[in-house]
Amino acid sequence: MGIELNARARGIRSVRADSGNAGLILAELQTTFEAFKAEREEELKGINARFADVVQTEKVDRINAEITALQTALDETNAALAAVRVGGAGDVAPHAAERREHAQAFDRFFRKGAEAGLRDLEVKAAIRTDSDPDGGYVVPDQMEQTIDRVLGTVSAMRSISRVLSISAGTYKKLVNQGGAAAGWVGEHDARPETATPKLSALEFPTMELYANPAATQTLLDDARIDIAAWLADEVSTTFAELEGTAFISGSGVSMPRGLLSYDTVADTSHAWGKLGFVASGVAAALTDSTHNGADALTDLVYAIRQGYRQNARFLMNRKTQAVVRKLKSKTEELYLWQPSIQVGQPATLFGYPITDDDNMPDIGAEDVPVAFGDFQRGYLIVDRMGIRVLRDPFTNKPYVHFYTTKRVGGGVQNFEAIKLLKIAAS
Repeated sequence: MGIELNARARGIRSVRADSGNAGLILAELQTTFEAFKAEREEELKGINARFADVVQTEKVDRINAEITALQTALDETNAALAAVRVGGAGDVAPHAAERREHAQAFDRFFRKGAEAGLRDLEVKAAIRTDSDPDGGYVVPDQMEQTIDRVLGTVSAMRSISRVLSISAGTYKKLVNQGGAAAGWVGEHDARPETATPKLSALEFPTMELYANPAATQTLLDDARIDIAAWLADEVSTTFAELEGTAFISGSGVSMPRGLLSYDTVADTSHAWGKLGFVASGVAAALTDSTHNGADALTDLVYAIRQGYRQNARFLMNRKTQAVVRKLKSKTEELYLWQPSIQVGQPATLFGYPITDDDNMPDIGAEDVPVAFGDFQRGYLIVDRMGIRVLRDPFTNKPYVHFYTTKRVGGGVQNFEAIKLLKIAAS
């Protein structure tokens, strides 16, 4: 039944990312969840009879932990499969010949420092439109796409938010907070002037994210080494982890502004520029108690307008999911959390998909462990086109450093599309 955390469950993350393995993980996940429900019912019987069985509780927690591991493995496998599908189209972009020529020139620059003609090739290959001689050289498309695929896989917010590529340093947009007023009139009634829409200006500046990996000249001279893959592997995970943290808790100073860095207000007093929250009813916990747990999550779902619920999802970390997994509806006594039902689909809560992000806080007094809403409409990530590399063979001989930079920004673009669950103070 997959109850124990055996070697297979512990090593589940190392499986090769293909649909066959995803199917095996899914089957074990569903079987283990059925075992969890059965053991949880036994635990609840003891609790209701005022008999706390420590052994039974430990058994439930052990199965719960295995479900978390299996669901995480399935999510990662699904993300890897999606990344392969996105990156498998081949070189069908315009200027394919010029881009291949640029990639070959970049490889010579990377290995030997030969810059001849590289700047012109960047423009010719349509990967650079400016003439700024500083800031290094733009990496080839294949390398940038590899980095972007890892960014989308590791950074949960990037995978669910709207991502926009820009050529300027800042993206500006106007948001209409209310349409023009209108009214009913009779045939001969006067038509007074109506109110005009209220517009708010939002700015999303891009901030510089950098990595500075080093290699020996001997490594660079080895023609068998795939230089593009080496650099992408060195910087992609680092970039993804840093920006993933910033999209949740970033201050907006020299980094993107994170979702949880905005002022919050009780949803009943919601105002533009602040994120509305629904409060739980029990201090420092999320349980089945009165107006907590299922009730609070239900209130969270209906705190946003219907138009945003159509494409809404939950955002929380794995520890919070483990707590939510124990909650049941008050009427049908059904578990609210449900595992994936097919390969490529995430777990759900109230039928809405759950995105796992370890950057979200744990459940604690006055913390915000859960967000819900339409993140495509609510949060915007802006990427300045092009990842650049400066080659530095002098600073730390015999190593050659590659100062790699990416400019990215982010912030809330619609304060009505996302709501938060705030845990009561202790």
